[in-house]
Amino acid sequence: MKIALVVPGGVDASGVRRVIPAFLWLIERLARRHEVHVFALHQEVEPGEWPLLGAQVHNIGTIGHRRRRFLTRFAAEHHAGAFDVIHAMFVGPGLLACLAGRLHGVPVLIHAAGGELLPAASTAYGWRSSRRGRVAVRLALAGAQRISVATRYMQQLASAMDVDTTLVPLGVAVDRWPMRPPKPRYTDRPVRLLHVADLRPVKDQPMLLDALARLRERGIHCELDIAGFDTTDGVLQRSPAAVRVAGVTRWHRLLGRPELHALTARADILLHTSRHEAGPLAVLEAAVVGVPTVGTAVGHVADWSPNAAVAVPVGDAAALASAVANLLDDEPRRLALAHEAQRRALLHDADYTARRYEEIYDELVGSTARARARARAVVRA
Repeated sequence: MKIALVVPGGVDASGVRRVIPAFLWLIERLARRHEVHVFALHQEVEPGEWPLLGAQVHNIGTIGHRRRRFLTRFAAEHHAGAFDVIHAMFVGPGLLACLAGRLHGVPVLIHAAGGELLPAASTAYGWRSSRRGRVAVRLALAGAQRISVATRYMQQLASAMDVDTTLVPLGVAVDRWPMRPPKPRYTDRPVRLLHVADLRPVKDQPMLLDALARLRERGIHCELDIAGFDTTDGVLQRSPAAVRVAGVTRWHRLLGRPELHALTARADILLHTSRHEAGPLAVLEAAVVGVPTVGTAVGHVADWSPNAAVAVPVGDAAALASAVANLLDDEPRRLALAHEAQRRALLHDADYTARRYEEIYDELVGSTARARARARAVVRA
């Protein structure tokens, strides 16, 4: 099968920097059995090509006439050997994927991996917060033959829009992110809390810092590691909320994968404070190394609560602090959550993700072939 993956980026030639791990894991597995071409819309300014994990990356470039350049490059590759399916990650790439699919008669699958499905009035984040974005979302969803999402939480958002979706978690590659068994918490050291996310408004780190301060006020001896790219240029770290807990907070910025794995594996609890998440991967990665999550009721946390995670209302720092304190007072429950979270994460790992998408590709190709056969029969009649 010849597969076109259309992505915003995350596929740097290094395979290490400026990458999205879940994309790499999927590409690597698909390329073992199929011919995979990755069309990256924003990876580099200038157009270019490079091999990656058995696939061929076509960087479209961010300079002018990007849409025309994508369609031209796609058409040339399609002419060299017809694509069987187009798989787009996020609605933005999905729009171009639908256009290419319509022009060349190739079925399209879009994975809604961001804020595409959020209600327009719920937040300033997401495509539907603007009229132009709402139109783009509708066009993309209408143009695709299949829509996938990573969580039931996202399926509920889609259902509110009368959009049918297929559940496909973007799982963790355990050969790249090794499993660690859940381990008891040692009470002779501070509680190790961890937060993994870019520093940006939708991740709501002020809530995180407020909850940490509340834990300290309760007399809980804890420390917090924060790992992620800082989009605030240090503003959050200089905020009064951060200064309040400066003595027990370590800001790691963006870490390499080995360093992040080690930091995650040593944590007692992952804290997740996003106002919206389609997934996220950090919760799955924590689960694989035996670390349970307490967080806001979005993405995997919403799906897994109460047996594999603890969910609290979005924006409620007091509830987050109380949930953490209660879990620290109940070590058997913390370990039970960790074991169940790990079981679920391993059940739907990166190998599962690739197999599930291959099944969907086969279904789309079969449906397209049947539709073409019916059309030919009508013409002959």
